[in-house]
Amino acid sequence: MSGDDHEAIAATRRWLERAVIGLNLCPFAKAVYVKQQVRFVLSEATTPEALREELASELALLAATDAEETDTTLLVHPQVLGDFLDYNDFLDQADSVIAFLGLEGHIQVASFHPDYQFAGTALDDVGNCSNRSPYPMLHLLREASVERAVAAFPDPEVIVERNIATLEKLGIEGYRRLLEP
Repeated sequence: MSGDDHEAIAATRRWLERAVIGLNLCPFAKAVYVKQQVRFVLSEATTPEALREELASELALLAATDAEETDTTLLVHPQVLGDFLDYNDFLDQADSVIAFLGLEGHIQVASFHPDYQFAGTALDDVGNCSNRSPYPMLHLLREASVERAVAAFPDPEVIVERNIATLEKLGIEGYRRLLEP
């Protein structure tokens, strides 16, 4: 289900355009977005098991699709794993699905959640916003695309430092306002 008219997808597009691309949190996102190579998928899963099945389907679809058509997939799942700790635990299952499908080294999952919290940070640490999305989401990335993007970027280690500086300047409230409809 693409669900392009669903609020969760609209909010995810807004987040991608305003935060990820607009603040340049990911310098690689704009190119695939403007080429319409980002697939937005609204999950109807209400259980982790159902999400795992949808994830397997989306991984297989991405692996079978030419990168020029779809380079990356955002699997948005608003009805399941709303608790960040449950979501974080699920990431091991996501990696298991990748291994089961034989996609290790080909596709990886990046994690985004409304309550994302890096280890060792306070919940209200603005740096957490670099991985905060409007709804729980699994970002399926082709490893070859990641490698090409990183190789083309002069100093990829600077991205994290720059993101934290950008987010600190904006502040938590500024980040929240940025994502308002």
